[in-house]
Amino acid sequence: MTRLSIVRHGQTEWNLHTRIQGSTDIPLNSTGRAQAAEAGLRLRSRRWDTIVTSPLVRAYETARIIAGELGLPSPEVIPELTERHHGQIEGLTFAERQRRFPDDVPVPGLETRQEVLDRVLPAFGLLAAARPGQSVLVVCHGGVIGTLLRHSTAGERPRQNEIIANGSVHDFVWRDGRLGLTHFDATLRGRAENTHYTG
Repeated sequence: MTRLSIVRHGQTEWNLHTRIQGSTDIPLNSTGRAQAAEAGLRLRSRRWDTIVTSPLVRAYETARIIAGELGLPSPEVIPELTERHHGQIEGLTFAERQRRFPDDVPVPGLETRQEVLDRVLPAFGLLAAARPGQSVLVVCHGGVIGTLLRHSTAGERPRQNEIIANGSVHDFVWRDGRLGLTHFDATLRGRAENTHYTG
């Protein structure tokens, strides 16, 4: 068994203004850097063997800040952990997305949730095989985390009122070739703003 605790990166300006990021490489803002440091402080009470990250700068910087708080080596970049590609809606606000691509209109270039699973789960399998019995911090994105939550709970989480907040930490285990959820660090809608998880 390998423990995988998945952290959503800190806030960016696009998060703040509810713009869909996807694979667009947007850096953290000052709030996001503070959220990363706060996550690192919260994680000090637990033992960690290593930290890995998506290659996108908002995730890498979050991972670097957390690694500094925990005294871990520089984060290892795993390309497969990049955010879900959102195609032609990247850069749009949620309102703009609904106007241009209402719910029943396909979005060119939008990666399916199954395609996300098809690249992320094998990467986790390789990571777990290389680090049996270890506790690994993984820094990535709301779209990836949401996909993994749905996969691990047969679609039950996140519920309609649950948000994957910037800096939140979600605990999984990889056992016998499967990913299982042990803790969903949900924020209830209305208690946090600008925590949309499309990026």
